[in-house]
Amino acid sequence: MKDKRILIINRGEIASRIAKAVNELGHISVGIWTDNEPNAPHLEFCQEWVHLAGSQNSETYLNEDAIIALIKKYKIDAVHPGYGFLSENGPFTKKLEDLGVIFIGPNAESMRKMGDKAISKTIAREAGIPVVPGSANAVESIEEAIEISNQIEYPILLKAVAGGGGRGMRVCENDQEVKDQFEVVKRESLAAFGYDGLLVEKYITNPRHIEVQILADKKGNVYHFFERECSVQRRHQKILEEAPSPFIGNDEELRQKICTTAVELTRVVGYDSAGTVEFIMDEDKSFYFLEMNTRIQVEHPITEEITGIDLIVCMIQAAFGEDLGIPDQKWITRSGHAIECRICAEDPITMLPAPGTVLGFEQNFPQGTRFDHCIFRGLEVTPDFDPMIGKLVVKGIVRSVAVRKMRTALDGLMIEGLKTNIPLQKVILRNENFINGNYSTSFISVEKPQEQVKTDLEHQEIYRKLACIEARKLGM
Repeated sequence: MKDKRILIINRGEIASRIAKAVNELGHISVGIWTDNEPNAPHLEFCQEWVHLAGSQNSETYLNEDAIIALIKKYKIDAVHPGYGFLSENGPFTKKLEDLGVIFIGPNAESMRKMGDKAISKTIAREAGIPVVPGSANAVESIEEAIEISNQIEYPILLKAVAGGGGRGMRVCENDQEVKDQFEVVKRESLAAFGYDGLLVEKYITNPRHIEVQILADKKGNVYHFFERECSVQRRHQKILEEAPSPFIGNDEELRQKICTTAVELTRVVGYDSAGTVEFIMDEDKSFYFLEMNTRIQVEHPITEEITGIDLIVCMIQAAFGEDLGIPDQKWITRSGHAIECRICAEDPITMLPAPGTVLGFEQNFPQGTRFDHCIFRGLEVTPDFDPMIGKLVVKGIVRSVAVRKMRTALDGLMIEGLKTNIPLQKVILRNENFINGNYSTSFISVEKPQEQVKTDLEHQEIYRKLACIEARKLGM
């Protein structure tokens, strides 16, 4: 099945990544350009470009009617959403199915079930899979939230039913904090996901965030590609990920148990694409189902590196009902250790977005490095989008080698003209507890690597002068 016209309704590095996979399979990659990104870097890899009028996300990447109009106008056969935007929008997926357009992701019904945190937890409970204690459904009022919070005991997490990416979450230590945060989280959830339903969930102190990559096809096959450790986070958003998990380590029985659990849950809902089943693992290595991301994840490259399998290519093949070429689960093996650092345009100390213009960009990496990015000299990073501008990935034969390679790769990545979190990543990679794999989701709050970021005024002045020279060259 070749020459299918596939519209990529995303931007940045993930749109580039998808376009490459589409081209490799012999299909036609169709990229989108908007009014505020007429020269978007991902278009370089797309065979055709189409214009989606507007400059706000609500006018472009979140505008279902406008996207459907493009699909009809340009005779699009399939759509790949990447992550974010409409990637986990069940009603949009259903609209495409009704149009006869292939959505490169899970079917609408399985997305509806697993994309709703309340429904997915109910399904998990019925399947005998342990879940984090909390409300079975969205809570309707502050009073109900407080009642449940006292039943499961503080601290608790107010959490959006829809969406992900760390948005729509607040930890509360007492009744007053629930009162203060309830409406705040509802507003944030509505703005981010179009739905303000909230769950109350027990907040497990110092947990590990472990997730399992799965892939299912339309023939009933479900495979896992082992686990990833995503515990280095700030504001419930991941900073650095690695595979396999250093906490699970050589405990193959535990690894098999958590991966098999993810497969069982995926099979129950008739899932038929790439996805990630996320778990919270306690200090005693008990694990609880957290949620399922019904899309490809930002951190999928580290899984590709340790398994040698292109997940985006497989995702496209699965959508078209093609054979994935995987004989059975035993055929999927892993080797080595991979680490991914998210490169973001943000202040390395406050960890807040820091928009700006890239005035200089150089890379000099060791062997075994992969850099998925959308960076070029002159790139304007605006507050309109997520501040992540690249994903730096390394692979080593063992974890210590991967850590060493990542340190070298970070030293070899130069992005001038705007603040990035590279200095913060460098501190993390030299933290003793990180080196020993002894960390949890409280790593940032406990170790405080942001406070160890050095401000070298002399070098800053040099970089400022270089940035001015580059700016003049660019006519800025």
